[in-house]
Amino acid sequence: MSGQPPSVPDAAPGHYSHGEHGQLRKYEEYAYVLDFTPRGKSITVRGREGVIIQCIGEERLTLLELLGVQNANVEIGERLYIGREGRDKVASVLGRLEYNDVSQTSKNELPTIVEKIVVANEKRFVDYINMSQPITPRIHALELIPGIGKTYMMTIIKERDKKKFENFADLQTRVGLREPAKLVAKRIIEEIMGQARMNLFVRK
Repeated sequence: MSGQPPSVPDAAPGHYSHGEHGQLRKYEEYAYVLDFTPRGKSITVRGREGVIIQCIGEERLTLLELLGVQNANVEIGERLYIGREGRDKVASVLGRLEYNDVSQTSKNELPTIVEKIVVANEKRFVDYINMSQPITPRIHALELIPGIGKTYMMTIIKERDKKKFENFADLQTRVGLREPAKLVAKRIIEEIMGQARMNLFVRK
């Protein structure tokens, strides 16, 4: 990790905004708190101290470091608004974090909070299952989700050709795939940890 702040200060990747040269940049609107330190030191911006929050962005699923507003009441698992205008608990978005940089508490909380994000954004992930295609002639994107082998993959494709899946419950009922939200969350964790050769969900 370079330890440098983002190219545009005070912004996290997810929400569209025009940069200084007119190019379109994307910034996060919301992030979920993984851990925070009331009197901490920033990892990404040298010399920055205060309420340091480690979180995961809702849209791009990248790990971020925030500077909280002094005396703000923050809780682990809380969904914070980190967009450009009207933040109430976040003073600034300091930068991105690598998995190895975050605290043990953040690592422990990650599986629960990622699953929370998947469930809260169910349509987005069900749409992915409805639309995903082969990556190579031998490997389908669906097979990269833990628990989905060739048999489940073929059944999913056959069923979605008849009728698109409406939600995770519909997927589980028609295909027999247990707890699909947990499986998607597990894949996201693998990508965050750098264990995946390619990313389906985490966008750098």
